[in-house]
Amino acid sequence: MPYGWQFRGEDVCIPSERGLRLNIFGMIDRRNRYEGFTTTENMTADKVADFLDRMSLRISRRTFVVLDNASVHRCRLMRELRPVWEKRGAVPFLSPPYSPHLNIAETLWRILKGKWLRPVDYLYTDTLLYATNRALAAIGSGLKISFTHAA
Repeated sequence: MPYGWQFRGEDVCIPSERGLRLNIFGMIDRRNRYEGFTTTENMTADKVADFLDRMSLRISRRTFVVLDNASVHRCRLMRELRPVWEKRGAVPFLSPPYSPHLNIAETLWRILKGKWLRPVDYLYTDTLLYATNRALAAIGSGLKISFTHAA
């Protein structure tokens, strides 16, 4: 939880469910165009590769896809598909280790967790999934990020 407060002497407890893991793979550009998916399953290279493959068929101009150093981004499958995506105009770019400042999607994740999700959204698995998907779907229309540093 990004923040909280309580009265002096008061104990505040938020029940949690063990075992849920919400994974998000998403991309955003400086015009607040978001595309991605959420899953409670493990994030696999097959899921990421399928997403990038479908995305690479829809783009109309050369597009750099910034990836962090997650193992699913560096695996054999991703290396094998890279030439196919590059021919279509989608160029995967692995950012250097420990450099989240180079990936504007990291700003999205920070704002999603720190501003758009409320503490009450974390109470139950269903509310967290709903609130996350609601916020991600509103990017570009109801919710916007001001990226102040142009690349």
